[in-house]
Amino acid sequence: MSPILEAALELQAFCSSQGWRFCFIGGIVVPRWGEPRTTADADLTLLAGFGGEERFVDGLLSAFRARVEGARELALSRRVVLIEAGNTVGLDVALGGLPFEERLVERSSDFAVGTGLFLRACSAEDLIVLKAFAGRDIDWLDVRGIAIRQAGRLDEALIFRELNPLIELKGTPEAGERLRDILRQAR
Repeated sequence: MSPILEAALELQAFCSSQGWRFCFIGGIVVPRWGEPRTTADADLTLLAGFGGEERFVDGLLSAFRARVEGARELALSRRVVLIEAGNTVGLDVALGGLPFEERLVERSSDFAVGTGLFLRACSAEDLIVLKAFAGRDIDWLDVRGIAIRQAGRLDEALIFRELNPLIELKGTPEAGERLRDILRQAR
């Protein structure tokens, strides 16, 4: 098993033991829905809400080693906890609280990563939303791979219902057009 999967399973076991609601996002989920690629860390959305994030941050920092100086303060101001698993693989835990993040976690499901081993991962549609919103070159490559592999099975209405308010807030309407072109080409 890869060190990244080992790290992800360690984080998942901890979050589950706390009764927290979460799902994996990012590069570790891409092979489930799109074209496999390498990634250096595991990203997870943890539903922490707004107010009371300290208990999540403190819990994570008591169980995992911080990757940066001032990790607690950074986590509380930027809503991301930068930690590492026991095998030193990086883990980025986003503190979710937006309605979209709640729906993302609700729509998540388990996928097999080994015999009897499962990770809780976001849906293909939500992964596309996250990738299109982030908008880096690697994200658009991931979106294209997901669109091709999942052609005919994606709920495009859901994707745009979730993405449009996010790109409106960010001020990047071109992301929606780029995504429409990718989805159209993949059909």
